Amino acid sequence: MPNAKVLSEKQAIVAELTEKIQKATAGVIVDYKGITVEEDTALRKECREGGVDYAVVKNTLLRFAFNNTGLNDLDDLLNGTTSLALADDPVAPARVMADYAKKLDGKVVSLETVNALAAIPALPVLQAQVLGTMLAPITGLAVVLKQIAEKNGAPAEEAAAEAPAAE
Repeated sequence: MPNAKVLSEKQAIVAELTEKIQKATAGVIVDYKGITVEEDTALRKECREGGVDYAVVKNTLLRFAFNNTGLNDLDDLLNGTTSLALADDPVAPARVMADYAKKLDGKVVSLETVNALAAIPALPVLQAQVLGTMLAPITGLAVVLKQIAEKNGAPAEEAAAEAPAAE
């Protein structure tokens, strides 16, 4: 039975992990077996540059944190050498891990899901696409209104110039 100090330290680690998991938008569980120290250092650097929080975690502690957040289904994945990559960007962990797996020349087997997520554009690109989709109907309405104004005999420039004078 662990002493009180060790137990409190482990409880603090589980509490911190639980908080990180709850705040993260996305995460990837990684089996890092078979990579060298140099490769692990390079992976950690890429994670930092990609805004991904990456850490090697004991399976028991991670299992408690997952259970605290309602992710009990992930217990079966916690075998062997486990690390966890978390981020606020929904696709960043998957993209970093998939890119890194490609560099290792088959030493790491990535899942199809991770590769599919890695192919999703970054968050700013997705936001721009959504905004573009939202602006399309408004732009279409503006074009139609301009054509109606021109059809009624007033060029669009005159109609715009007359509008402030009418107020």
